[in-house]
Amino acid sequence: MPIQLIAGLGNPGAASTQTRHNAGFWFVDAVARERRAHFQREAKFQGEACRFSSAAGEHWLFKPATYMNKSGSALQACASFYKIPVENILVAHDDLDLPPGVVRLKQGGGHGGHNGLRDIIAQLGPNFLRLRIGIGHPGKEGDVSDYVLQRAPKDEQELLDGALSAAHAALPLILGGAVEKAMQQLHTGKP
Repeated sequence: MPIQLIAGLGNPGAASTQTRHNAGFWFVDAVARERRAHFQREAKFQGEACRFSSAAGEHWLFKPATYMNKSGSALQACASFYKIPVENILVAHDDLDLPPGVVRLKQGGGHGGHNGLRDIIAQLGPNFLRLRIGIGHPGKEGDVSDYVLQRAPKDEQELLDGALSAAHAALPLILGGAVEKAMQQLHTGKP
């Protein structure tokens, strides 16, 4: 199933830009830069969107401006407006369960405690593709909120940047619906 909409999750505002929780925004921003697409504020879906073309067709990039825990309503409005089925959506998000530098694709599933995914599942159901960008775990559950809202140290940020580059390299496969091949490339490091 080709991907028509890529939603990056994060929190809006300059104070959040470089925090670990914004890894999904980093991914869609990188795709937009590479494709020379420019985000425009879209009040009707409470976020920013832009469009680009690939060999697989036309695609939308989307960044909800509703804060992480309300991402679902914005994404649902965008998908509904463009008549994009949930199976044709990729959601890029930070993932505490993966170490920095690791990126994985996953089809469907639960929210794993991620509030952005929890809200999206409540609005759209679970059948969307996820790009899980590892940010590591602070070790204690009570430290998670502070951890995700902080910047990564330089060495960790370099690992995150490498993971985003790997995800970007697999994007043509993902866009064309070759999810198994993209998974193999991302999960084994071999095309």
